[in-house]
Amino acid sequence: MKVTQFVQQHRDDWKKLEQLVATMHKKRKKLAGKDIEQFHKLYQKTAQQLSYSQTYFENEEVTSYLNGLVAKSHNLLYKDQLSSMKQLGHFFTTAFIGLLAEQWRFVVAAMVLFTIGVVGSFISVYNDPLHLYSILPADIAQATDPERLGEGAGMMDASLMSASIMTNNIQVAIMAFAGGLLFGTLTVYILVFNGIIVGGLAGLFWHYEMTYEFWAYIVPHGMIELAAIFIAGGAGLLMGYKLFVPGEFTRMYQLKVHAKRSVQLLLGTIPLFVIAAAIEGFITPAAISLEAKYAVAIITVVGLILYVMIGNALLKKRSVS
Repeated sequence: MKVTQFVQQHRDDWKKLEQLVATMHKKRKKLAGKDIEQFHKLYQKTAQQLSYSQTYFENEEVTSYLNGLVAKSHNLLYKDQLSSMKQLGHFFTTAFIGLLAEQWRFVVAAMVLFTIGVVGSFISVYNDPLHLYSILPADIAQATDPERLGEGAGMMDASLMSASIMTNNIQVAIMAFAGGLLFGTLTVYILVFNGIIVGGLAGLFWHYEMTYEFWAYIVPHGMIELAAIFIAGGAGLLMGYKLFVPGEFTRMYQLKVHAKRSVQLLLGTIPLFVIAAAIEGFITPAAISLEAKYAVAIITVVGLILYVMIGNALLKKRSVS
């Protein structure tokens, strides 16, 4: 694409963004409602176009122009509002849900990869329990004793356990996300590997006829934890796919654009990991009935579904207004 075609194709959006910048500076007020949504969309589009211009028209005037426009927009959008809870709320109620709606296929792909690992290892251990020692890491396989399920839960302070679990889960999510830089290969490995662990343990407890007890200790925190890992894994798969199949753009351009989107998806999972770690640290080892643990799992699933539904409704409402 020539620079003249590039300018003609996008200059109307740039003018709209300029007008919003001028209006907001003149009125000295914060953005709200549909203005935030329109401003945010134009800002994101212009930022992506700046990346493209820097790649293909580095020495052209349009690059300097876009750099200035993006800088002014960034200051207006984030300097005035990032410090407020309003912008944070906008991210989790609108922007994050919007990203999920756009990239849901990659999140589903992450779930499928995890499920492949679960099913494969479950079948293997179901056929022969000794396979557990060949498909699971030695420390996990040797430490697993179905007859002592739930014992030793009080050996570690619950708050310390929760923090440790959250740190570990976030590390897994970051690795799954960062794996996208290797064309998604590491992301695929992490998702399948974690599925293998869960499936292998499930197969072992099946042999001991303790499936009900096993899942009672897994699903309270596991449902929301896995949702977060699938989102983080989907972010890595998105980045890996765009690097592997860049289309008409260069891989560097695709990395600039989609790395930012993937990072936003990853950041959106942090509250989910916090909730999952709190459940795993305080509720999972608690001396309550198995039915109560399953009830917690149902509550987390319903809460997650409601969050997505309400966020999607708010997103549609703002786009219409």
